Amino acid sequence: MTDALHTELLQLALQAAARACDLLRDGRPADLGVAATKSSPVDVVTEMDIAAEKLITGLIADRRPDDGFLGEEGAATEGTSGIRWVVDPLDGTVNYLYGLPSWAVSIAAEQDGETVVGVVAAPMRGETFRAVRGRGAWASGAWAGERKLACRADAPLDQALVSTGFNYVADVRAHQAEVAGRLIPLVRDIRRGGSAAIDLCDVAAGRLDGFYERGLNPWDYAAGDLIAREAGALTGGRPQERVSRELTIAATPGVFEPLQRLLEDFGAWHDGM
Repeated sequence: MTDALHTELLQLALQAAARACDLLRDGRPADLGVAATKSSPVDVVTEMDIAAEKLITGLIADRRPDDGFLGEEGAATEGTSGIRWVVDPLDGTVNYLYGLPSWAVSIAAEQDGETVVGVVAAPMRGETFRAVRGRGAWASGAWAGERKLACRADAPLDQALVSTGFNYVADVRAHQAEVAGRLIPLVRDIRRGGSAAIDLCDVAAGRLDGFYERGLNPWDYAAGDLIAREAGALTGGRPQERVSRELTIAATPGVFEPLQRLLEDFGAWHDGM
């Protein structure tokens, strides 16, 4: 019964993500502007974020009216089924606003508080990543068929390519830049893509050795965290803690611990204010 339920949730997440991607890609107005701001004047929401979340939650609620929701743009219902959907309708909004391709739709399903299904669709890259707990992680893209994902073979930290992200609050971002500056001489290089969901999937796909960021919300990492873990990566926050707003880390098993230790020493988990 559980396997059948998880398959149902996966298929629904894939359908909702595909519909939202079509809306965001094909419906983007030429004069797209900012509809609202969140944590700061540069932390933006567009009309398309809001429309995509309404599409996703509406489609899922029609099929599963007893489920709960947690969405970036305000969806918040408890539900009675034990299933909660965690939705980021547009991860990488600033990239989307500027016409950059690194943005994605992220949908996760939790069962009794544990993520069991994750889907991240990045339409401008032509890729969709998916995972069901215990079944591995897979992706479809420009290649033929589906590809089983596996994180990279372990490399020493000084040969690791690591991605991160920055907060939109100026003081927090300044501290994050200090942390990144201390880390750069100790790794191969650092990337900043602008979508945590895509970065987590790139760890899963072997395109990055690691990723870390402070200040993420559940909708930013819920799907990507499961996909990375199912591809063999380790994920967590501060030592002995799970991923959280305080700190999110995903990396190959050999890179995870030394990266986590450095980030703890550098104070990557606090806001610098």
